[in-house]
Amino acid sequence: MRDQRWWTWHILAGAVILVFLGLHMVIMHLEGLVSVFNAGPDPVSWTNVLPRMKSAGFMVSYIVLLGAALFHGLYGLRNILFELNPGAGTKKALNFFFVVGGLALFVFGAWAAYQSFAFAQTAQATARIL
Repeated sequence: MRDQRWWTWHILAGAVILVFLGLHMVIMHLEGLVSVFNAGPDPVSWTNVLPRMKSAGFMVSYIVLLGAALFHGLYGLRNILFELNPGAGTKKALNFFFVVGGLALFVFGAWAAYQSFAFAQTAQATARIL
């Protein structure tokens, strides 16, 4: 039952990745067709990046995508390694490594997303002063 619950979260994380990565691809690579979030033709120019960095919605979406991708990828890799039928001690070590490593990567990525959001807020204030 417990594995079924984790597998359900794995599938849901895949669906979240599909939606958010699809949005990312549309925003970044189909700017000629859908220019909703980009003021100009280049989505990585500063004039387009700064407004996205200022948006709390984009910051949250990046963090959600990060969490879903980390869980989906690490849980999938864990299942692949567990199919090799390692010993009980190795399974515990792998579980520990994936949980601690995944949480550390998530915290670092969420911190980076927040720092870019905070930087954009100060960049906006600085631009108003100048």
